[in-house]
This record gives sequence, structure tokens and C-alpha cells, in this order.
Amino acid sequence: MPAAPLTDPFADVPFAAPDAPVTAADAVFHGIVQGLSQQRFVPGQRLVEVDLAAQFGVSRASVREALQRLAAEGVVELHRHKGAAIRTLTPPETLDVLDVAERMTGLLARSAARAVAAGAPGDAIEAALAAIDAADRSHDADAFAQARRALYRALLAASGSRELRRLLPSIHMPIVYAQHRPATLQQVRLRDYQAMGQAILAGDEAAADAAGMQHVRNVRDAIASRLAAQGDLH
Repeated sequence: MPAAPLTDPFADVPFAAPDAPVTAADAVFHGIVQGLSQQRFVPGQRLVEVDLAAQFGVSRASVREALQRLAAEGVVELHRHKGAAIRTLTPPETLDVLDVAERMTGLLARSAARAVAAGAPGDAIEAALAAIDAADRSHDADAFAQARRALYRALLAASGSRELRRLLPSIHMPIVYAQHRPATLQQVRLRDYQAMGQAILAGDEAAADAAGMQHVRNVRDAIASRLAAQGDLH
């Protein structure tokens, strides 16, 4: 982000949660991004400056700065007479995002596996996978989201790739996950993260790459099925 970018997943960002806020504008920026995954903000929702200023305890100038940054990231749309709103993706846009995410997730997994094979520690990856499993067993959606973000942070840290850190935030997975929530999605994620994690911790680049891409294909299939059932897939 010069201003910190989206980092979540794919995240509540696309791939990983952002670092702790540093400025008042950061607090609003990251609060809205994280709020998408927690369903406190939803696609299409209007964002009123005075309400956000009160919610985050900041000035309206800081809110405006955050909204400009979110608009630059493609998370928020700014309208001259209607103000700001969380962006809504059309079905084709959603599938386009997933096409890009498929390649990037595979690359992230491959990069992390290569680093582990070269001796990078896998402790943070193992801890995140354990937290994902625990959150699933306790049916804690917020804990699951936090553990998922921790996994992507760990993969990015292990990969050591500055290019991945730069590129991943530009993928609009936070909006995809906020807008499309098939009932089967968490189980898809759980199974896929385990497969991807095992390949990465084994240092198997090819298997990690394949598992990362397959994960996004599975997400795409779940979302596409839901869109088709609603008659929205064109």
C-alpha cells in the first residue's frame, strides 16, 4: 500500500491481514477491509464520512484519506453526488478475480515451499494450520478468518518475495468473499489449506503450486454453482 496496501487472500485482504494501523487513516482503511470479512461492511454499502469518523474516532479528513486509498485499491467506489460505497463485483468480474487469484495462490504456495525446502522455518505455517483446524472444530467463524489471515501472512513471510507482497493486495478477494458466501465455502477452505500446507511444509514446490491453484478452483466452483442456482451466471 506508499500507504500500506491491502495484504489477505487473499484478506481480509486478499491474502493476509494488514499490519497494525500506524495513522488514523490506516485505522479506517484496515478497519473497513477487515470489516468486509467480518460482515460489518458489505458490498454495495454506502460509507458516510461522519459515521465512519465517529465509528473509528478519527477526523473526517482521515476518513477521506482512507476512502481515497480504498478507491485506489478498487475496494470502494467514489461517486460525485452519492459519496462512497463498497464496490460490488458483477459475476464476470468475480470470476475474473478468481482466475487471477488461482495463478497467484499457486505461485505463493510454490514460493513458500521453495523457501521451506531451502531451510526457512515452517513453525508459523504449522501454527496457522492448527489454528484453522481449531477454529473449524469450535465453529468460530471470526477465529477461522483470523487464522486464515495468519496462514497467508506466514506464507508471504516464508516466501520472502517482495513482488508477491506488492501484487497480492491488488486482487479483490476480500470483496469476493464478502459478496459470495456459499455454505460449503469454509469446508472447502479447510480441506484445501490442509493439502496446501502439507505440500509446503514438505518443501514440494510442484505439489504446493497445484494445491494452491486447486484451492481457488474449488472456491470458484462453489461460487459459480451458487451464481448459477440464482440465475446470475452469464
